[in-house]
Amino acid sequence: MIMPLPPDPGELPARGRLGAWLARRVDTWARTARHPLFWVGAREMAGVSIGLTAWAFMTGVAMVKSGMSITESVLMSLLVFAGSAQLAAIPLIAADAPLWVVLAAAFCVNLRFVVFSLHLRPYFMHLPRFKRLYLGYFTGDVTYVLFTRRFPRPPETDGQRRAQMAYLWGGNVTNWVFWQSLSMLGIFLGAALPSRWGLEFAGTLALLAVACSMVTTRLRALSAITAAAAAIVLFELPYRLNIVAAIAVAVAISLYVEPRWPRGGEREGARHA
Repeated sequence: MIMPLPPDPGELPARGRLGAWLARRVDTWARTARHPLFWVGAREMAGVSIGLTAWAFMTGVAMVKSGMSITESVLMSLLVFAGSAQLAAIPLIAADAPLWVVLAAAFCVNLRFVVFSLHLRPYFMHLPRFKRLYLGYFTGDVTYVLFTRRFPRPPETDGQRRAQMAYLWGGNVTNWVFWQSLSMLGIFLGAALPSRWGLEFAGTLALLAVACSMVTTRLRALSAITAAAAAIVLFELPYRLNIVAAIAVAVAISLYVEPRWPRGGEREGARHA
């Protein structure tokens, strides 16, 4: 008895093609999750994500306390998924700043991801563009650092590509779940608790603690002090443009100073950080 051949995917109706596409995606995800390095990445990211929970929680609080509705806050958390950009945009949105100012502030804050993307390009150029786009959405600062530390060189074989993708997705999924869970908790608690509790200021302190922990070299300290001083001096600028200006001044000063900075001292500072 001759068995009929399965229908060609192009000949299936729209519903059938969607089902076949979903089945392929589920199978791909299942194979990725079964890879041992997926769980290695998840465990390593979990240890770091615990320290980011306060930041995620206070970002959620800051959104609702700035006047955004719960729906707007939830959508911003899910669609933007960038704590520093969210915190830079929140006061501008509250001040009814023009859209270009909000976008410029978020762009300046997230310029580091341009560098990250250029570094990761050789690792993932084999992927279709759409997959690279949503991989970029899920990949954060810490997952980038952990990934490049474990894999200093791009893959050369299919096995290495699968291993690297499994590790990165393990970290990405863990980071996303931790961040969104605590951000949602901050959104709903922030909407329920009275303003006199001062949770907005607690969020500022949490973010300040995160920023201070990143100042591990003299050049970073100079950049932080320069940005803080410029933001204070230019405080009277409209639409919180002092934030954008402070970032630009700090970047310019750092680019000027770095080639002239004694290399030995910088390495010493980094070694003891």
